[in-house]
Amino acid sequence: MEVASNVEILSYNPGHDGAIAYLRDGHLVLSVEAEKNSNYRYSPISGPDIFNVLGELDEIPDVICTGGWWPRDHHEYLRGSDVHVGYRGVSKSDVILGKRRLFGKSVHYFSSSHERSHLLCAFGMSSLPKGSPCYALVWEGAIGAFYEIDSDLNITLIADVLNQPGNRYGLLYGLADPTFPKTGPHFRFSDAGKLMALASFSNRTTPLADEKKLLDLLLHEPYRDLSAHEGIERSPHYNVGVDDPEFRNFAGIFSDKIFDVFYQFAKSNLKRGMPLVIAGGCGLNCDWNTKWKETGLFTEVFVPPVANDSGSAIGTAIDAQFHLSGNPKIDWNVYSGLCFVASGSFDLAPYDLYETNYELIADLLANDLIIGWVSGKYEIGPRALGNRSILAAPFRESTRVRLNDIKQREQFRPIAPVCLEEDAKKWFGCNQPSPFMLFTHRAKTQALDAVTHVNGTARIQTVSSAGNRNLHELLVAFKARTGYGVLCNTSLNFNGKGFINNINDLSAYAVQHKLDGFVVEGKAYILKASKGYQAYLKTPNSLAAASRTVSSSPISFAAAGGL
Repeated sequence: MEVASNVEILSYNPGHDGAIAYLRDGHLVLSVEAEKNSNYRYSPISGPDIFNVLGELDEIPDVICTGGWWPRDHHEYLRGSDVHVGYRGVSKSDVILGKRRLFGKSVHYFSSSHERSHLLCAFGMSSLPKGSPCYALVWEGAIGAFYEIDSDLNITLIADVLNQPGNRYGLLYGLADPTFPKTGPHFRFSDAGKLMALASFSNRTTPLADEKKLLDLLLHEPYRDLSAHEGIERSPHYNVGVDDPEFRNFAGIFSDKIFDVFYQFAKSNLKRGMPLVIAGGCGLNCDWNTKWKETGLFTEVFVPPVANDSGSAIGTAIDAQFHLSGNPKIDWNVYSGLCFVASGSFDLAPYDLYETNYELIADLLANDLIIGWVSGKYEIGPRALGNRSILAAPFRESTRVRLNDIKQREQFRPIAPVCLEEDAKKWFGCNQPSPFMLFTHRAKTQALDAVTHVNGTARIQTVSSAGNRNLHELLVAFKARTGYGVLCNTSLNFNGKGFINNINDLSAYAVQHKLDGFVVEGKAYILKASKGYQAYLKTPNSLAAASRTVSSSPISFAAAGGL
């Protein structure tokens, strides 16, 4: 059932990390994730998400497709139903392809497995041309497997190397955290990212005798809640707290051990000289991604910025496109979310308003102000890549502390740097573009304390003019002001929620979380109550002092020069 190559596809992943993607003529037009616009992280798709997407469409799509994971019961989770394929399955025949009606129009209906959605997302978004053989690794909460993809896009499961690697990884954090209920059936989704940060504090590589038993339990016992393991309360690190130095040592050992399980398999069973594409939530572990590059087993390693389930809708859309047109590749841009919501009004009285320019914002940042930064459409995936970001100067450890206070999160969490692509080698030894904040590099200077993790590494994002012109220009201006084309870059979001995407939330966040202000498309709103701002106004040659425009009446955002 082949259709023309200019097919329009609307795809959705309805559950965990819900998202809706729209492809037109092999181009990703839109990817809307349920957690964005200050919704809770890991949310499923909701009615407003659907209407947001439908409002962006000019016509009825040719294809409607859905991911296979819709676990109403155990049977459907594994084997699917008449409308959802299920969780596992890699064959081209593991799909549902039929017809349905939408607004009176006959459209194709497509569903393929959750497993295929990851594989097609990684391959379809990579730079590998159609027909390129490669290996694939999917490691996430449940799946931990290697695959081979041939020139006809036949996918072969090589082996399930370790089941539930992501679940096992996050469970260790819960073991040590006294606030985690040990009888709970699942780990907390946010714990895996926290353990990734803690693993960097480790300063030993060999487990102690009693830790070896814990390693065996965590790696080889069937995954289940901690209380189901007899004697778990007597194991090392049980409820010791995540600040315990020996627990942090073990976190690094455990992290390395999980990677080594997959590395040893790849070393023994995969041919050298092939590319590797990676998908699944563990693909957001920057240390592991870097390790894969450093193994030398693969000619290249690609990880999409939507490696977690937020990319599942894109992967299913690519799969549908492949089945209907023979094309498994798409053009895409990481800034394919929705535009900032400019409607509504907010009280301008707490702010000084500036007609801004890059030099002014660079001057504010160089004087240690911390600024929310909104530009264009939001980025897809969970990492802030310069369109929904909080920016700050990268030099002081105290800045990292303040940023974590603003974000209401633990102080062991690192802050990532955003860096001019042309300066990345000088400051971080990064000699190739790394635009999606998915790999770590070692800092080459002690001047960048705010963005250098405890082990001397940084989760760098490189920026070019072609990739993000506005952020690039700001970095150029900051470099002219300070000598460094580097800034702190962390996500602009309420704790536990997705990116802020409307002016009312942004203003509330700035006031409640004590930002110094924010910038939205050419307008700077700086809080008058900010001590840093008041000190800045008194500095010699302050760029702001001469250009301030004061207004105290509530205004609509559009009237103030928004999008």
